[in-house]
Amino acid sequence: MAEQDKDSRETFGVLFGDFAPGQKDSTDNPMMLSKEAAKAALPKRFYKDVSVGTEEGSGEGVGGQTLYCVLLDGRKVKSPAKKTVCVPTRQLAEALVAEWDAQEKEINPALMPLTRLLNSTVDGVEEAREAIIEEIIAYLNNDFICYPASHPERLVQRQKEHWHPVLDRAEEALGGRFVQASGILAIEQSPVMGERLRALWADLDVYQLGALHSMMTLTGSALLPFALWDGFLEPEAVWNAAMVDEDWNIELWGEDEEATKRRVFRRAEFEAAVQVITALRP
Repeated sequence: MAEQDKDSRETFGVLFGDFAPGQKDSTDNPMMLSKEAAKAALPKRFYKDVSVGTEEGSGEGVGGQTLYCVLLDGRKVKSPAKKTVCVPTRQLAEALVAEWDAQEKEINPALMPLTRLLNSTVDGVEEAREAIIEEIIAYLNNDFICYPASHPERLVQRQKEHWHPVLDRAEEALGGRFVQASGILAIEQSPVMGERLRALWADLDVYQLGALHSMMTLTGSALLPFALWDGFLEPEAVWNAAMVDEDWNIELWGEDEEATKRRVFRRAEFEAAVQVITALRP
């Protein structure tokens, strides 16, 4: 491979420099990640062929299963931490291949949400597993669907329509009752639900756990990702539930150009998490 190609490949650590959940950096914010990537000179597409490869018994998967990876002219794609980016299904590998193949003259990570998600998963989730689960459990006390509005009535009814079925299903599955906040005072939920959720998700593979954490941070809710993982809600219903307040403000005040750009970016991140969760859902 030419030296220029080698240099291009070595810029991936900068462009795809996602951090493990819980690690604080400007790239914690998806829009900041996009801006950081925009500042860097995007590498030229140096490869011609993109295909699916396999990595058997590598120890990077669950139980030594066959894992699938992306090949650029026969070479395996590496994460910023120099790990082979492997996934447990061909379906996910083909989705990754589609992202890499869609890059034309330059490689733009802002257009590769699934690649970014899986880079951060491969590099950081296993080592941070307990911390991630703890963060998810803690989110139950701050879940925004437990902090409904008290007025106006139309917004209250819209929130009920989208959120109450999620709360009812979560209470059934987790064996407790969720307190609904009145006003802005913080609330604390029964630890029963947190422990039940811990038991359900303790053995998730790194891919599901990374995707669920990503969706949690994107939506501000742990219960909405649970509803998707549980099969209770379809992805569009999860997104609509997460956007109730934002949609309400748009109806009142109109759309802001920057906010619209952020929303498009977040939706792409959301869809990447959906791909992983639905592909691996029990």
